[in-house]
Amino acid sequence: MKLIIQIPCLNEAETLEIALNDLPKHIDGIDEIEYLIINDGSVDNTVEVAKNWGVNYIVNFKRNKGLAKGFMAGLDTCLRYGADIIVNTDADNQYCGADIEKLVRPILDKKADIVIGERPIDETEHFSPLKKKLQHFGSYVVRKASQTDIPDAPSGFRAFSREAAMHINVMNNYTYTLETIVQAGRSSMAITSVPIRTNGFLRKSRLFHSMGAYVKRSMITIIRAYMMYRPLTFFSAMGSIPFLAGFIIGLRFLVYLFTGQGTGHVQSLIFASTLMLLGFMTFIVGLQADVVANNRKILEDIQYRMRKQDYNAALKKLKKMKKQDGAIEIDK
Repeated sequence: MKLIIQIPCLNEAETLEIALNDLPKHIDGIDEIEYLIINDGSVDNTVEVAKNWGVNYIVNFKRNKGLAKGFMAGLDTCLRYGADIIVNTDADNQYCGADIEKLVRPILDKKADIVIGERPIDETEHFSPLKKKLQHFGSYVVRKASQTDIPDAPSGFRAFSREAAMHINVMNNYTYTLETIVQAGRSSMAITSVPIRTNGFLRKSRLFHSMGAYVKRSMITIIRAYMMYRPLTFFSAMGSIPFLAGFIIGLRFLVYLFTGQGTGHVQSLIFASTLMLLGFMTFIVGLQADVVANNRKILEDIQYRMRKQDYNAALKKLKKMKKQDGAIEIDK
């Protein structure tokens, strides 16, 4: 059983070694632990720090591509180098490395394929009261959208089994955290959470520069993911609003008509017809999107089978290769 711990990095020279030193070297049930960093266009000494520490793999982006792209590139590399379990953590040492054992235990026990670390949000001192409330609200929205019971959706501290990682797709360029939960829930993957600890504050978040921007981009990500995996439900709900409004206005016109006061209210009839037509057209869009979503499921199944063949071939090739000293660098 091989575990690869991946860390997305953007100019993390000051904190990376602290995070790496905190990672476990042995976990019961795991035969081999390796370490990978995703260098997302860093312009400092992040790569040198990683090499000096002794990481096994370095994925290099020539320019910054964002957390979501880095996460997917890390998954791809981990799978190609034979990972049975992949853990994602942060380079700022936000999460307690010893809790990786808690993350992987449900996967080792075959109780889950994806495990999310649940942070003690209310006890985290460097989270402002507003951020705590928004974290809870965001997690609530994701739970409803994904039909899961994950209490800390934005947490980036998570573990994936090999099978789950081969199914994962991230479409947005912002973050993988929310979309992967919606995808897992709507695809009936076995997903759970475990309580974890957090370390002291080392630097500000690089994912967002203001709370307003974070809320805006997170909500867009959730809505897009929900539209992708539940399009008929989404567009039916959206279409029902103008349709019901038009229906009520139409009833109002009929009341005037049957009481002999219909003259002068024809504009209400036109407005009602327009609203009902808009609602009906939105429902038709939902039907079309549902057909597209079913085609997407077929394409995802084909993609999974191709990934499985590709990664199995890479694994056979890897077994024939000699062990390389130093970090293996992969340019993307």
